[in-house]
Amino acid sequence: MESEQHTSAPVLAAYSYCEAVTGQQARNFAYGIRLLPVPKRRAMSALYAFSRRVDDIGDGALADDVKAVRLQDTRALLDRIREGGVEDDDTDPVAVALAHAARTFPIPLGGLDELIDGVLADVRGETYETWDDLKVYCRCVAGAIGRLSLGVFGTEPGARGAERAPEYADTLGLALQLTNILRDVREDAEGGRTYLPADDLAKL
Repeated sequence: MESEQHTSAPVLAAYSYCEAVTGQQARNFAYGIRLLPVPKRRAMSALYAFSRRVDDIGDGALADDVKAVRLQDTRALLDRIREGGVEDDDTDPVAVALAHAARTFPIPLGGLDELIDGVLADVRGETYETWDDLKVYCRCVAGAIGRLSLGVFGTEPGARGAERAPEYADTLGLALQLTNILRDVREDAEGGRTYLPADDLAKL
């Protein structure tokens, strides 16, 4: 882990930007992560800012084909981060902060690829035939966030079941996303969107 004194001024500025985004867009989350040690708080802010960028593309008012292009551009940026192609003086503060966080903690950046996949599925209006299909979607948009967070939080050394922590993170994400889906069934239906599996709906 890089020590505070070895963190460059541009990286610190990038983290400050991400923390500002988090405070503006997710106040409750921002208050919660204030309890974390500073390096972990900053890393979680970087993850939030990148994830928020992906979500904002999906939820925005752009045409669907433009959204798809923007999401692929964001994936290309993620590839640059993964390959070490983002320097501290890059003009994108979210990329700078996430790149530093990924060097500092064992963050499974593939989880952000999954998030992009899930948002692309929403942009394309994909529906789900089976429960297993829906679980894949939930894993992308919610389970992935848990696994990304776990990369920052870590697990207690020697804790019972620590090796299954990613599985537990997925399960928690699945439960939360299913709760959201059930809560929004009417609103989604009015908007022409159905997440519930077709084979289960056919039984009703």
